[in-house]
Formats: sequence, C-alpha cells, structure tokens
Amino acid sequence: MTHQWPAPAKLNLFLYVTGRRADGYHLLQTLFQFLDYGDTLSITPTVDGRIRLLNPVAGVAEEDNLIVRAARLLQRHCWATDDPAAPGADIRLEKVLPMGGGLGGGSSDAATVLVALNAQWNCGLTLATLARLGLTLGADVPVFVHGEAAFAEGIGERLTPAAPAEKWYLVAVPPVSIATPRIFGDPELRRDAPPRSLAALMAAPFQNDCEPIARKHFSAVEQHLSWLLEYAPSRLTGTGACVFAEFDTEAAARQVLSQAPAWMRGFVARGVNVSPLHRALSGAQ
Repeated sequence: MTHQWPAPAKLNLFLYVTGRRADGYHLLQTLFQFLDYGDTLSITPTVDGRIRLLNPVAGVAEEDNLIVRAARLLQRHCWATDDPAAPGADIRLEKVLPMGGGLGGGSSDAATVLVALNAQWNCGLTLATLARLGLTLGADVPVFVHGEAAFAEGIGERLTPAAPAEKWYLVAVPPVSIATPRIFGDPELRRDAPPRSLAALMAAPFQNDCEPIARKHFSAVEQHLSWLLEYAPSRLTGTGACVFAEFDTEAAARQVLSQAPAWMRGFVARGVNVSPLHRALSGAQ
C-alpha cells in the first residue's frame, strides 16, 4: 500500500560557531524549528528487495542520493544482505525544497525514508536507533528523525527539545546553491562564539555566524536579505542560501510577499515544533 509522507523544511533560528574539532568539524549551538512546508515522498513497499527511486533527482547519482542510501541503510540493518525475505520499496519524490538552500531538504528526505519505512516494513526500531543510523548519513538527519524542535550542540548531534514561538515566516530562495564547505572553509568565519545556555540564547537577539560569509560570497543572498530586513527581523538559515523574515501572523507575512520584487522567489510557512512527519506517523498508526 502506498503512503504519502512529508519531508518538512527546517530553519536554524540561530546558529553560533563555538569552536572547531581536531578533525575539522565545527562545533555549533543552533536552534532547529520545522516548517509546515516541504517535500513529499510516496512510498510503496515491494517484495523483491529492490530500492527504486522512480524519479531520480537531476545531477545526483543514485548511489549518492540520500533517499536511496537511507532505504538501503535501514534494509541492511534489519535484514541480512542475502535474505530473500528482505522487502524493497518504490519511492517517488515531489521536490519543492531547493538544494543548497539551508532548509535541510536532503536530510529531511533521508529521515522521512527511515521513519516511514520503519513503519511500513514493520522494523520496530526506536527513534533513537533510527537517529543513530541517520547520523551516518548527515549531521542534520537525527533532528528530523526525532521530529521535535531542538537545541543542537556539538556538531549538531546533541539534541535538547525546545519550544520556540511558532511564528510565521517568509522564506526567500535566492537563485544560488551554497555548499556547506564553502562557508565553513572561509578563514573569516567566526569560530569563537562563547558557549551559552539555551535560556541565555533564547533571551538574546538571534543571529547566525554564517550570515556575513554568505553575504560576502553571494550577492544574491545579500540582495534578498537586505530587502527583507526593510520589513521584519530576518536572517540566514544554516549556511544558506535561503533567508527568512519572521512575522506574528500569516497575513503580515503574505502582505510582504505580495510586495516582493520580480527577482525574488519565496513562500510563506508556519514554524512548528512538532514535525509534520510525526503528525503523519501518528495518523498512519
């Protein structure tokens, strides 16, 4: 039976770089919140053991696609490689989140595959186990697996549930894709933000240490952010390229979007502290 599953976007409401490990990974403090907007995955379990992405993403080889990698990872974890009883899946992706946008699209897709196939294949794994599997695919995958807004520390793997205000956001999508190493590799990136408690961070103005670097390298990010800042508090999400402005009401966000210049593409979405994926999972059980 085919089920449709959401793979929601995320925002980094703040992001501070507090240091760098010996292996080059950066230490962060960041606040994740989901959006009620994102990709959709249609998943049909099969009995032939094959994992098929029915509409591959242009420019991404199948063996590199996080959707396929996540499905195969779960399959290997739950069944022996040569087990004839191992199920397969046909997966179709409705992609709306931009690649290299800082909205977590690839990580969210992978997490949705893990959570959905765990249910549809009757694997019976806990969210904690799925999150550990997901961490091998990417540092942002566990927060999508757990499905709760969270304060993340370390390289993003240490999660503490959080409950930021569920604002409305106008998310602008500059026509560029930003590879994370481009931002984290810049020598001018601030890497010495003082570690603070979640309470202290929530009481301070929210900022993103990656924003100055993204604005420096990508004129489109600078252009979009400068325009949004005329209307509301606005920031970069993740390492970019997307930027967002926050509003108290949907009407206020849509009013500003209606005034956007022709060169700006964007959408309005609600910030939510429980992932749409987990609401769908509750409805499917």
